[in-house]
Amino acid sequence: MNPIHAALPHREPFLFVDRIVERSAEHIVTEWDVPVDAPFFRGHYPGRPLVPGVLICESAFQSGAILCADEPRDAVPAGAVPVLTKIGDARFKRMVGPGDTLRCDVTLTERVGAARYMTARVSCRGEAVLRIEFVVAVTPGAA
Repeated sequence: MNPIHAALPHREPFLFVDRIVERSAEHIVTEWDVPVDAPFFRGHYPGRPLVPGVLICESAFQSGAILCADEPRDAVPAGAVPVLTKIGDARFKRMVGPGDTLRCDVTLTERVGAARYMTARVSCRGEAVLRIEFVVAVTPGAA
């Protein structure tokens, strides 16, 4: 099974990670190739298509969730689902358009119970796009 699909419940059209570039116990780097024909470009913005900032954030959050899924099974119960619980200090630096590749560099900074505190740096063509802090909680899966 695809390691991204194994780690995340997300699927197209709401999957914003195409590949894992590198990973360790407390760090992951992923990439998302923004489709030229993504449907959100029709309305955001006509004539000057931009990836919505919330989707750039979501790519970072999904990358963090993949990082959580790689924790030892005694740290994450079988069937657990990573859920976003807090967003903080988001700083957007540049716009992203059709055909761009986003690179998400996510670091796990602290574990507190089920909570995983993370920092993400997102870039495109070597330039900073977003810096954001967030928390993912590892929760029991839905019945």
